[in-house]
Amino acid sequence: MTKAWRTARNLRALDRLMRTRHERFPAAVWRHALARPLVPPTLTRAVESYWRHHPFRAERLARALAARSGAPERWSWRIGGGDGPASFRIPPTPYRHPAFLRGPGHCRICGQPIYRFGWHEDLCGDRTPNARASWHLACVAAWKFWNAPSDQVRLLRRFQQHRCATSRRRLLRASEVDHRIPLFRVWRDHRDLPWPTLLAFWGLPNLQVVNCEVHLRKSLEEGVERRSAQRQRAGVGDRPRLTAADVIMHLTEPLG
Repeated sequence: MTKAWRTARNLRALDRLMRTRHERFPAAVWRHALARPLVPPTLTRAVESYWRHHPFRAERLARALAARSGAPERWSWRIGGGDGPASFRIPPTPYRHPAFLRGPGHCRICGQPIYRFGWHEDLCGDRTPNARASWHLACVAAWKFWNAPSDQVRLLRRFQQHRCATSRRRLLRASEVDHRIPLFRVWRDHRDLPWPTLLAFWGLPNLQVVNCEVHLRKSLEEGVERRSAQRQRAGVGDRPRLTAADVIMHLTEPLG
């Protein structure tokens, strides 16, 4: 990619944006588009780029829009069965279910109307949703963030000022993203909470970056807890219970 080619390409894209820009187009998105190394060629692409580069804002907005919609009547969070998500690790989204779809022009994540440029508000005074759209562009970015928060580990480290959320030591390069309240516990203990509240367990309020050894210890403790709960449900008699510290000691002791 040569500098001359990029300059010519950006000038063409900027000319197109200027001709199609609406007076109420969000100023923050406009500034973001002009600051890109390659200027987005359309206003919709500019909005998509804005939310993709600001996933924390996108997921907060998606949760706020979901709260505005509320859960549909007679909906409950279920797993499997063909209609629900395959695992408790996937965020519950009732408006993706065929029985609760709100029709063309409504987001399948939050249930709110979608307007021009994939925006959540009517910028152009159209008064009707965009019937060709099925997701807000902010909700697209939020969905990706909820399902793959590790992709944003650099932003999360910066958000925590490069300190481990548990030990408060400096985060190492191998640090990992973790859910403060594990998702299996969300399914077990909190699944009856109102739907918009549930989404926060996949969002920024429940995410943290911890160093690898801290994450390992926490995962072992959670594994022991899950195994104990499974044995209780199965009615299996008690056995000597290993703690996470016992497991770590066993793994680190030298072979005889």
